[in-house]
Amino acid sequence: MTLIDRFIIEFDTALRSVAGGAQAHRPVPGSNTPSSGLLDAKEREHAAGLMRVNHVGEVCAQALYQAQKLVARNPEIRQMLDDSGQEEMDHLAWCETRLQELSSHTSYLNPIWYAGSFAIGLAAGLAGDKWSLGFVAETEKQVENHLESHLEKLPAEDERSRAIVDQMRIDEIEHGQAAILAGGVALPKPIQSLMQAMSKVMTSTAYKI
Repeated sequence: MTLIDRFIIEFDTALRSVAGGAQAHRPVPGSNTPSSGLLDAKEREHAAGLMRVNHVGEVCAQALYQAQKLVARNPEIRQMLDDSGQEEMDHLAWCETRLQELSSHTSYLNPIWYAGSFAIGLAAGLAGDKWSLGFVAETEKQVENHLESHLEKLPAEDERSRAIVDQMRIDEIEHGQAAILAGGVALPKPIQSLMQAMSKVMTSTAYKI
């Protein structure tokens, strides 16, 4: 693959992350369950808010992985980030599809989420591969906890959203483990706390906007 081909692919990924139209390589989990007919208006709105938060998380994931791949020193680590990014693209597409089914929208602030996450990913990558992988591992651990909380908050009748979130959770665990096995180191506690604080700002905003 030439450098130009690679640039086109990465640009297309960035565009789909921000503007929509992500394409999944795997079927949408829970596609054989009821879409949303069992949910009342309040439950639909709540489920849509949670899935919008999840979609924003995947927009951020695409930006992080793209930035970290850009400056990764080790080709094997770059490939691992690329593989994980492909699965994150599935998540992005699944969340987008679910939001459409719930007659809702993705976050209007997606360009801001993407730009900020790209800058953070670039900084993590420039710190070196072991720190970059450590950042991936910590991010995925926090995302795993976040998705587990959504499984508790989603309406019990919303089987389709729950199936999507559960598969995302499984994938995120694998991504975090892969980063650790590849040499990722534990981040200092202050950085972990800062990441958690930034995540709270993102989730509370994306739920509504």
